[in-house]
Amino acid sequence: MNLPLRHVDFSEDSLQRQQQLVSREWLLTAGNGSYSMGSLGFVPTRRHHGLLVANLPAPLGRTMSLIQLREEVVGADGEVIGRLWGKESVEHGLQIHGDSALESFRLEGGLPVWQYRIGSIAIEKALVLPHGSSTACVRYRLDLGSDPSETLTLRLRPMVQFRGHNDSVDTPCEASCRSVELDRSYEVSAERCATPLRIRFNGCEPSYVCDPVSDPGCFYRVEQSRGYDHMGTLHSDGFFNLDVAKATEILVTASMDPWDDVDRLLTSDVFETERHRRLSLLEQATSCKIDSQTFDDVTSELILAADQFVIAPAPRQADRPDSDPRTEEPVRRSIIAGYPWFTDWGRDTMISLPGLTLATGRFDDAKSILLTFADYVRDGLIPNLFPEGGQEGMYHTADATLWFFQAIAEYQRATGDDELVQQLLPKLSQIVDAHRTGTRFGIRVDPSDGLLIQGEEGVQLTWMDAKAGDWVVTPRRGKAVEINALWYNAIKLHSEWLRQFGSSDQLDSIGDQVDQTYRSFNERFWFAEGNHLFDIVDGECGDDASLRPNQLFALSLTHPVLGRKHWDDVIDSCVEHLLTPLGLRSLAMSSPDYHGVYHGDVVKRDAAYHQGTVWSWLIGPMVRAWCRANPDRGDVAADWLVGLEEHLGESCIGQLSEIFEGNAPHAAKGCNAQAWSIGEMLIAKQLVARQSANNA
Repeated sequence: MNLPLRHVDFSEDSLQRQQQLVSREWLLTAGNGSYSMGSLGFVPTRRHHGLLVANLPAPLGRTMSLIQLREEVVGADGEVIGRLWGKESVEHGLQIHGDSALESFRLEGGLPVWQYRIGSIAIEKALVLPHGSSTACVRYRLDLGSDPSETLTLRLRPMVQFRGHNDSVDTPCEASCRSVELDRSYEVSAERCATPLRIRFNGCEPSYVCDPVSDPGCFYRVEQSRGYDHMGTLHSDGFFNLDVAKATEILVTASMDPWDDVDRLLTSDVFETERHRRLSLLEQATSCKIDSQTFDDVTSELILAADQFVIAPAPRQADRPDSDPRTEEPVRRSIIAGYPWFTDWGRDTMISLPGLTLATGRFDDAKSILLTFADYVRDGLIPNLFPEGGQEGMYHTADATLWFFQAIAEYQRATGDDELVQQLLPKLSQIVDAHRTGTRFGIRVDPSDGLLIQGEEGVQLTWMDAKAGDWVVTPRRGKAVEINALWYNAIKLHSEWLRQFGSSDQLDSIGDQVDQTYRSFNERFWFAEGNHLFDIVDGECGDDASLRPNQLFALSLTHPVLGRKHWDDVIDSCVEHLLTPLGLRSLAMSSPDYHGVYHGDVVKRDAAYHQGTVWSWLIGPMVRAWCRANPDRGDVAADWLVGLEEHLGESCIGQLSEIFEGNAPHAAKGCNAQAWSIGEMLIAKQLVARQSANNA
């Protein structure tokens, strides 16, 4: 088996080429929250762009450590003959110094590689974040060409700005930021961060030149477009001169880990180790043969993209064993909802889990994720999110816990692991009881119809959760269509698990609840005039007939609550009014509240976030619903995936964006790497492949 290879093409037009180099990005993650991200031209355009963003213990969280290694190629006469980095400033505009020298960019199994040529000198630059570390490794391979007597110096200047990765780019650089040489290794430290940045060189003898520089004019174009502070200052205390000879390989390691960990890491070839790890992920996915799935190059890319989100989270308070201190620490796993700014969210984790772990054969990770979140159940709810660097979860969600049931069901189907379901059943029963009697945020069953109602002033509880200040854009208080589809699915699953493992004295009560909810849903939610489902019933302003994709969950979950006679109508409505080449709009264009563009400051963006913006993850429930209703027409759903497959090479290379503008040409917005987008794309491709195999 080979790792997938993706080449990125650039325009022949110089202006278009420069635009591509600043708008297209790469992402590497380390499986522990640490990451590396930047534009292809090495111009920082986001506050999150850096060679190393290290996930440090609470309360720090993810910390911007090393933003750039500014490379200069210096000839034998001491003159600079080329640069491989870039910046943008108000004074000088956009400067991509490596533009003219860049010959190609590619992803080798998801690892970014740049190929430059300066005269007769060829330079290959590659990056890797060793798994489980807070370390970035940059490898330079230099070929000086046909003249063996030619010598050159590679000059590297580390640019730093120690701050939280979500902090403003105008966070001041500290005057105390300084470098110290330690036996051919170096530390860069600042008072703000107790952990120093450690730098080591292999394959060369570096010489360090103390030359403090502050660069105050760095302009971050993406931050400006999003209405944030966008002028920042980077700091460097000096630079390194590396004398190189023909066909030399140099490895630069930058780390926030202890020196002993760095030493252990460098005992082997970090690139080969990571390459082997990625190959094993593909082999693991292939060997599980879930649903007779096949793996084309795109699927292989998606499997590696999925790996970017699965993490071992930093220890939190609930991670401590409650009893014997000698008890072995449980294996903790979670899912980062999206890069660069999201943490791990309960809703996103449960929606993403089937695609990221089950469709890729990572059953142990799936089990660990389910057990991890089970330990955080409070008052019948799993956390909505864990704040950056925080120890306690936040629980303002009406649907994450119901998605927990769906994730468990898909895990059981994929693995046959009944023991885990039996282990979790008492907690699942507590969750159902809490919802029936009432829990936080007004989440409770209405005894008159068995439907789940939710809502509290000033709190957003569904996945359409945009909030700007005190303004909840789409509050959806009342009985939301997808919440009740999830509720029915959860109690139906619960009744099955009780029958399989539990006490029979609970079955009659649960069975009555299932029947009542099913009957009420079909009586209350069908909007005959529009031939689709209401989005809300019994809401603040009565029933809401807005045409939204939330209705798809009434027929896409394990147990569909919607009667079969309306399946085709719901699907037809979504195909006609919501489906785009990149996912589904969150609101039909005919609505007076529709927003077709997504731009500006946080208030303007949140006003559009769920009011017409296209969400790529919704392709999953769309394909699930279609394949359930049309088991012999998988070819139609296959066509819906083409645009997203092409998008893998357009924004964050090898990843899928969170959202797109509702109006064509559907510009990518939001996070440029989103967990549930990748997870649901994997599920959609799996379903299409299964139907094609069945109908062959």
